[in-house]
Formats: sequence, structure tokens, C-alpha cells
Amino acid sequence: MTPKLLTTLKTYNRAEFGSDFFAGITVALVALPLSIAIAIASGAAPAAGFVTAIVAGFLISALGGSRVQIGGPTGAFIVVVAGVIATHGYSGLVAATFLAGIILIIAGLFRAGQLMRHVPEAVINGFTIGIAVIIGTSQLPDFFGLAGTFPADFLEKVPELVHALPDFNPAALAIGLATMVLITLLRRAFPRLPGLIVAVALTSGAVALLDLPVETIQSRFGALPQNLPAPVLPDLGLNTIRELLPSALIIAFLAGVESLLSAMVADRMIGGKHRSNAELMAQGWANIGSSLFGGLPATGAIARTATNVRAGGKTPVAGIIHALVLLAIMMLAAPLAGYLALPALSGLLLLTAWNMSEPHHWGTYLRARRSDVALLLITLVLTVLTDLTVAIGTGIALGLAIRLSRRGVEDADWTPRDK
Repeated sequence: MTPKLLTTLKTYNRAEFGSDFFAGITVALVALPLSIAIAIASGAAPAAGFVTAIVAGFLISALGGSRVQIGGPTGAFIVVVAGVIATHGYSGLVAATFLAGIILIIAGLFRAGQLMRHVPEAVINGFTIGIAVIIGTSQLPDFFGLAGTFPADFLEKVPELVHALPDFNPAALAIGLATMVLITLLRRAFPRLPGLIVAVALTSGAVALLDLPVETIQSRFGALPQNLPAPVLPDLGLNTIRELLPSALIIAFLAGVESLLSAMVADRMIGGKHRSNAELMAQGWANIGSSLFGGLPATGAIARTATNVRAGGKTPVAGIIHALVLLAIMMLAAPLAGYLALPALSGLLLLTAWNMSEPHHWGTYLRARRSDVALLLITLVLTVLTDLTVAIGTGIALGLAIRLSRRGVEDADWTPRDK
């Protein structure tokens, strides 16, 4: 249960601080456009993503069980957040995030960190690809500069998008494509450089200098705030808890699974070992903290954690610096962030969705057991066409049934050796 920060500080030195300081600044510059883009894609105000990255990012690093985990809003939550906001409003999302934090703390106290690892990998892969599909389609209107509103339902949205495509905005499409190309080139040429913010800043700068007819954060949402809001306890009456509990459970499940997956990825990169129950506790406090400031659900972010490791982050201090740098940007440079072009952020999220789906692993998935392939495809289809509650519940139930049937076959085939 002991946070890694307390362990690492016992032998902390100046060299490690230098590495953490550089890594923290680098990750902050990567997290800035991502956090804002995720908030917009979720149907929330851009400031909500900013606040979440600062508050939750600080708490996850300060209290977590990983040396290098970076926390904040992630793409996996876009579908859930958008659904909760559409059904219960933003106040309902804040209350559900608060409840999810409590659930995660209880899970940590009961040492459920090990249980999260038993969720079938095919289920995780299936809903991750499904979420990537939904994120990708949700970004197409801004990417193409399409006017009007589009249905949230996937089957209703696709025909509407096809119908609206002839009226696309060439300037918006050019900015979106240029952003994607720049991000890809910068990642390959300068992997240690925060290419996301550089690419988005360059294309957004082109929009301002050339006065292109492209929407920006400020033109659609107004100016970003320059300080954190005052903390407010969400309204949690009995009826509210009853209505929001299913959503809170999904948020807690996603936060727990994604944070532990990210921590395991980080372990492989640094040769370390995270503390799963401390990590769950940190996710709980981070989601409570985020909700108090009106933020979004948060978890460990695999892409930002990997960026931290590649930039030289050694201890949780890097994650704390990343949160403090974001706070400084909010206080000193929020007006500049308002000039970020929405097609540029859409291009960024389209690449994020593509990377989330891990196309380099598709061949491996398809060569797995037929039952695993079927489980992945069922979870994927249910994620896209229904919702995550149905997809995850069905996937876990089918995965458990498959595991029990395999165990039954193995037990039936087993015969004791002759004495």
C-alpha cells in the first residue's frame, strides 16, 4: 500500500531530479493538447481536461504504486463520459466520478489489484479496439470541418457523416492532415521531442497567421480559465447514487484496468515492479480529487507514461512536475491555448485512436484460439453498437465460461501416473 514516492525519496539525488525535471516538462507538453482534445471529444468543456490532468495527474504520481506512471484523462473514457453527460448531465458525470473514486479506494483496501489482472485479454483488446473505432468516428466532423450536429449512436452517425461529406471544409481537412503528418514525422525523427504540442502549435499557428476559416477552441468554447476552480462536493442523494452506480462501476473498472495495464507496460520498460493495490488507491483519490474540481475521470495513461520513460523519468517526481508545469501553463498561457485549431486536435485524436487499437498486434489476435478471437469480436461489436456496460459484462461472463470449460476439458483428459 506504500506509495512509490515515499520509497524513492529515501535515496533521491540531484541527478535523478534533473532527469525527472526534463521528463516532467516533456510529458506536460504532450499532455496539454491531449487532455484538451479528450475533454472536447467527451462533450465536456476544454478546461475540464486541463483540470483533470493537473489534479488527477498530481495525485496519481504522489500516491501511486508505480515509479513512472503518468495519470490524467484518457481516450478510453471518451465513450463513457459522453454517455453519462448525455444521460445525466455534467453534474451527473462529476458525481459518478466521485463514486468511482470511492469504489477504487475500497478495491485497493480489499487488495483487488491482483484480481484486475484476471480479466480476459481478449475482452480488454476487444473493447479497446471498439473504443478506438468510436473515438475515430467522433472526430470526423471536426477533422473535415462539417457543420451541424451528428447523432451519438454509431449506426445513425455513419450515414449522416457520409451524407455531409460533400460539404467538407478544405482548410479544416488540410490542417488535420498536416497535423497527423507532422506528428508522425516528428515522432520518428525526434522521439524525445514533445512532437504532439509542436505539431498542433505549428498547424494552429498557420490557421491564425493565414486567417483560415477553421474553428479554434476560443471561437467555439470561449477563453480558457487561468486558475483552478474552487473545490465543490458533488450532490450525492440516495436517488442520485442509485442512478449513477452502474456508470460509476464502469468508470472504476476502466480506471483500474487501464492504470494497471499502463503500470505493467512501465515495469517492462524500466525493469521494475509496481504495487497494484497502492495504484488502485491512488486512482481512487485521483478521481475523487478530479471530481471535486469539476474534472473528468482519470487513470494511468500508457502513451504519456511511455513518453515519461523515454524522456528519462526516474521517479514519481516527474509526474508531479508534469502536473505543476500544466498548472503554470494554465495560469500564464491559457489564452494562447485558446488558439489551438479543432481540426488539429481531431487529427491528434485520430492518431491516438489508431495507436490505441494496436494494429501491429491484429495478426497475433487473429492467430489466437478461435474462442479468444470470437470473444474479442463479440466485445468489439457490442462496444461499438451498444455500450461498455453491456460489452464488458458480456465479455467477462463469456470469458469466465470459456476458462471454466477449458479447465473442465483439461481435468477430463488428466489421468494419474501409474505407481
